[in-house]
Amino acid sequence: MLKQGLEELGFSAELIERVLPKLNSYINELELFNSAYDLVGADTHQDIVVRHILDSLAPYSHLKNLIAEMKELSQTDSIEIADVGTGGGLPGIPLAIVFDDVHFTLVERMSKRCVFLENCRAVLQLENVTVKTLEAERVPQNSFDIVVFRAFRPLEKKMIRVLLRILKPNGKLAAYKAKMEKIQAEMEGIAQWAPKWDVLPLRVPFLTENERNLVVIPKP
Repeated sequence: MLKQGLEELGFSAELIERVLPKLNSYINELELFNSAYDLVGADTHQDIVVRHILDSLAPYSHLKNLIAEMKELSQTDSIEIADVGTGGGLPGIPLAIVFDDVHFTLVERMSKRCVFLENCRAVLQLENVTVKTLEAERVPQNSFDIVVFRAFRPLEKKMIRVLLRILKPNGKLAAYKAKMEKIQAEMEGIAQWAPKWDVLPLRVPFLTENERNLVVIPKP
């Protein structure tokens, strides 16, 4: 199922061969420690694969283009991405496995989850990952080229200000969101801080009944 999903997302055969072992190892870690660390809401192996791994990787092509854009703007191949409120490492760990030439910082305030994340980093040999046990408000400003955000809660005044603050100039926030009508309502509420934004439709393999979108918000 995972391999088929990656194929549907446009992954090349070479890339699938490279990332599949580590993605499967990560799934094993999630299944092993989920009950102890309260990592993901999933009842079955299929739920983890579809609702968490493939959902995290659904914007693969969009993020690939965004990373290329950031490299061109900054005139460097050294791109910094943060996954804020990463929880059990989603979407940060699947993205770090796929984009192994990009450095990812996983920001999580709960120390017990960070223990799990550090374990995953070691087990999966993710040299491009750093785990930070702290709240987003304590992240230094102008730290990242891209900030990804998957927690299913509304974007509001305090949160958007914090997330935009930690972006570098010309940086962008990539927020995983669901229904377009809710996105529009949220963005209207924070128009003062995020006047420009784009919505990129996503398709999650095997989850066609659920609407998914990526909201890309540039730092003003």
